[in-house]
Amino acid sequence: MSDTPLWQLSATELSALTRSRDISAEEATRAAVDRMRALNPDLNAVVEDLGDAALARARALDTDGGDRGPLFGVPVTIKVNVDQKGHATTNGLPALKDWIAPDDAPLVKNLLAAGAVVIGRTNTPEFSFRADTDNPLHGRTHNPWGRHISPGGSSGGAGSAVMAGMGPLAHGNDIGGSLRFPASATGAVTVKPGLGRVPAWNPSQATERGMLAQAMSVQGLLVRNARDLHLAMPVMIRPDPGDPFHVPLPWKGAPTDGPIKVGFTKSTLDFPLHPEVDAALDDAREALVDAGYSVVEVAPPYLAELAEVSFRALMTESLALIWEDVKRLGSATVIAVFEEYFRQFPPYEHDEYLRIVARRTLYARAWSQLLADCPLVLTPFLPDPFFGPDADAGGEDGVRAVLGAAFWSTSMNFLGQPAGNVPARLAALDTGPQPIGVQIVGRRWREDLVVDAMAAIEERVGPMAPRLWARTG
Repeated sequence: MSDTPLWQLSATELSALTRSRDISAEEATRAAVDRMRALNPDLNAVVEDLGDAALARARALDTDGGDRGPLFGVPVTIKVNVDQKGHATTNGLPALKDWIAPDDAPLVKNLLAAGAVVIGRTNTPEFSFRADTDNPLHGRTHNPWGRHISPGGSSGGAGSAVMAGMGPLAHGNDIGGSLRFPASATGAVTVKPGLGRVPAWNPSQATERGMLAQAMSVQGLLVRNARDLHLAMPVMIRPDPGDPFHVPLPWKGAPTDGPIKVGFTKSTLDFPLHPEVDAALDDAREALVDAGYSVVEVAPPYLAELAEVSFRALMTESLALIWEDVKRLGSATVIAVFEEYFRQFPPYEHDEYLRIVARRTLYARAWSQLLADCPLVLTPFLPDPFFGPDADAGGEDGVRAVLGAAFWSTSMNFLGQPAGNVPARLAALDTGPQPIGVQIVGRRWREDLVVDAMAAIEERVGPMAPRLWARTG
């Protein structure tokens, strides 16, 4: 066994050690809990410390004597907008501080059944509907790289926790970028699964979500090492009867013939491309070429149209279904952010909305045809390095720079395509070092190909976490 502290190990490394009994589940859990308790007072990534219960579970796992699942003794965190039995599903709202879940959401059940140990619940903005993470109930989460960078949102607590060393796996979810924003902000790695991949519902929910939210929102993980997704995502996708639209396909699809063709674009429409993002895209392309991929320039279909309609359609449903709750339960900050959303991305009228949702199939078909030729497409994620805290609360310019510039993100949710985010460069900016993430879009049901490509980029660029820890301890 190496001298590397246990909290620094990947989930794959930890699982190998716990399953072989070289270390106990309790040892693995204690290392993560100690790290959480040392760093979380400054970062506020974990808003409910479950360390004592986690250690008790780990001890029970060690003495059970049964089969050791693929995540045996691996510490994980769960975002506070997903049900965990006996705990509040707050969604960042003071009004929901006592909204206690009667049972576990499917992904929590799946993680526990695989032997994982939940050490804490992570922060989210109000309604989980901002690209930054702050709320009146739990407060602000900070980025472990420094307070000049937002931790992203809405899974900002998850990204901050996993990169700081509070367990190698952090649950998050994504309706317009809420896994990929925190990954890009912190240097974590993630894959937003495609529609129907991970079974999802909250036993505590009082109403069902709108059809577009159901079509765009997915559950996933933030990790420090891309290959950990190959270990943990097969656990996440195990079926559950509570989600009638879950697609029970295996994690890995059939091998492809010959070199995998990757489409490549630097298009950011009318947003200027920052030199560091440009360089990160070049670095990612070169890494894929060196790994044996065939990279070709492509013209992304309907990109400008998708950039508009994906935002406006989501705002149409938000205005109809959650705006009254935002006004009733939200802070002045989140109300102002939503008002700016509606100004910049005006909701459609009834008939127009129906036509746009129908046209969604046209866009998805065009992308399906592109991905039939190129199973992967490498794109920018944001045109600039990640923004600072509260940037989206900066009125017209702030929302345009944060959400408007993130059209590559929301478009992929609108289409239901899998899309990953991996750091491809550590930029030396005036404010300090900052990871730059790029996006890889995948063929439907082929998240495994996205993860393989991200692992190839990581192999050349190197993971960001060791560089972060060298700076911050």
